[in-house]
Amino acid sequence: MAGMKTSLCGIPLDNPIIPASGTFGYGWEYARFYDINQLGTFSCKGITREPRYGNPLPRIAEGNAGMLNSVGLQNPGVDAVIQEEIPKLKEVYHKKFMANIAGFSIDEYKEVAEKLNGIREIGWLEVNISCPNVHGGGMAFGTDPDAAYAVTKAIKAVSDKPVIVKLSPNVTDITRIAKACESAGADGLALINTLMAMRIDLRTRKPVLANVTGGLSGPAVFPIALRMVYQVYEAVRIPIIGIGGVSTPEDVIEMMLAGACAAEVGSASLKDPMACAKIIHDLPAAMKRYNIENLDAIIGGGHICQKM
Repeated sequence: MAGMKTSLCGIPLDNPIIPASGTFGYGWEYARFYDINQLGTFSCKGITREPRYGNPLPRIAEGNAGMLNSVGLQNPGVDAVIQEEIPKLKEVYHKKFMANIAGFSIDEYKEVAEKLNGIREIGWLEVNISCPNVHGGGMAFGTDPDAAYAVTKAIKAVSDKPVIVKLSPNVTDITRIAKACESAGADGLALINTLMAMRIDLRTRKPVLANVTGGLSGPAVFPIALRMVYQVYEAVRIPIIGIGGVSTPEDVIEMMLAGACAAEVGSASLKDPMACAKIIHDLPAAMKRYNIENLDAIIGGGHICQKM
C-alpha cells in the first residue's frame, strides 16, 4: 500500500514497522515464521566490541502489563556478527537493516561503529546510550547531556552512515539529552529504551531478577513513551522513531501523530513472533478507519490538532 511508505534519515521504508533491538535477534531467526522483507527494516540485537554472556540468571520477569529484562547485552561481539550473523541474514533479507551498537567507553563505541561502517547491508547505526560509562563513574551515557554529546560526536567522526541515538527514559528531562545528541550531529533519535523497574518474589521475599532491577517494556510503558516522543518532537528537528509498548496498528498511528516517522515493536514480538507481520497486515484497515491516506502526512499531526 503506497500510503504506508515513509522514510528514515533519507532512506525509504515500505512501511514504518521496525522490530526493536533485543527482540528480533539478527533477523534471520524470524525468517522461518514469515518473509521478513515485508518489514520497513529491523534493529538487530545490540553489538559490543567483545563477546558478552550478559547478566546472571534469572534475567526475565513477567509483569501485569509488560515484562522486565536484565539480559545485559548478551552477544557474540562485533567480529562474530560480521563474520557469522550478517552472512546468514543476507540469505533471507534483501533490504538495509539497522545495527544497534553499545559500549562502556567512547573508545568502544567508536571501534564498533568503525568496524560496521563498511558493511553494505547496514543502513543505519542505532546507538544505545543506556550503558554505564566506565570512565565516567558508572553513570549511563544517556543520563548526562555532555556524555550523550560526546559519544554521538565520536561515532559521527568514524561513520558515514546515519546515526540514530536511542534515548533512555530514566532522566528528568529527556529533551535535554535529545538536544545534546542533535547538536553533536545525530541524524535521528529513537525513544524510549526500557524503564528501570523490579519485582519481588513473595515466596522467597527476594528480587525476582538476579540483577535486582531490570528494564520494563510492554503495553504499560506506551503512554510514557508517547509523551516523550511528543516532547522531543517539539524540541528537535531530526527524525524520531517511537518505541515502547507498540503492539497494534493504532499504537503506530498514535506514535506518528506524536511526531515519530516510524515505530519499533519490541515485547510484542517475544509474545507473538508474528506480531510485526500482523501489524503490517492490519495497518491499512486502521488507516481507512481513521481516514488516513498517507502516513507521512500525519507525522506530528497531534501537535497541530492540540494547538487548534
